[in-house]
Amino acid sequence: MPPELSSPAEIVFLDRESLSPETRLRAPDFPHRLTVHDRSAPGEVAERIADADIVITNKVPVRADAIAGARRLRLIAVCATGTDMVDVAAAAARGIVVSNVRNYATDTVPEHVFALIFALRRNILAYRDSVRAGRWQTASQFCFLDHPIGDLAGATIGIVGRGSLGNAVADIARAFRIEVIFAGRKGGPAPDAPYVPFADMLRRSDIITLHLPLKPETRNLIGAAEFALMARHPILINASRGGLVDELALGDALRSGQISGAGFDVATAEPPPADHPLMGLLDLPNFILTPHVAWASSGGQQALADQLVDNIDAFWRGSPRNVVGG
Repeated sequence: MPPELSSPAEIVFLDRESLSPETRLRAPDFPHRLTVHDRSAPGEVAERIADADIVITNKVPVRADAIAGARRLRLIAVCATGTDMVDVAAAAARGIVVSNVRNYATDTVPEHVFALIFALRRNILAYRDSVRAGRWQTASQFCFLDHPIGDLAGATIGIVGRGSLGNAVADIARAFRIEVIFAGRKGGPAPDAPYVPFADMLRRSDIITLHLPLKPETRNLIGAAEFALMARHPILINASRGGLVDELALGDALRSGQISGAGFDVATAEPPPADHPLMGLLDLPNFILTPHVAWASSGGQQALADQLVDNIDAFWRGSPRNVVGG
């Protein structure tokens, strides 16, 4: 049976602009009125959801004060996998379901990860910038070899997080004849195969990539102490969550040569202000920052939107799915 909601149900989308205009948002399969906001400032949320039965958000925070004032709210449908922008505990206390979108990005995110890996291992940006600056015209040979180039075959990749994305990255890596190791829990007991102790992963890897949520126990998972253990001067990829890496320590590691490169698709503040630590690294040829778009291929966005509406329809039918914490 469907939940006891008003008829038609009031649905509010707080940040439709977080999806491309080409992404089709299918209408839910029950009577409803949909109010769409391209974007919502934090101070606007409480008023906008006050009479909503269902709220859709991608990155706009839905905090306890806004939840408290939303008298009819029954579902917060997160248009993403991460749910740190929602006060899940406050929602649970009111009996409000929080759902998220899962396993929709198993092509787009791993492909973006490998785009960053290729660019960094082969110094693509450094060579492009050198050619742009006229270096090829002054070369004494048919080529110039100013920047080191590393193969993927024979390298070792350390993957932190063995969910659908971590496993998809591993599948691609094996196709390139890269040795795959999965990191055990940091500070945890000695893990069983195929995991290796976290510190061993840091020491053995030529490439390290992060695929886990941001939680209190994963914040600054990689910091100065971890960079000091990276004996093979790896490249570090973070297409997961800002805050998993200490961004100031990252800058020190890049500038000192402790790591040979970094590719980030996320930051602790999005969009990052001009004085953000990652913005100060953009002059480095071995650092690439993309604007949180690893998930955003056309296919990935459409799969996300379709699953979002599937979640809403399932909730209306009385069979909630992808329930966070449930």
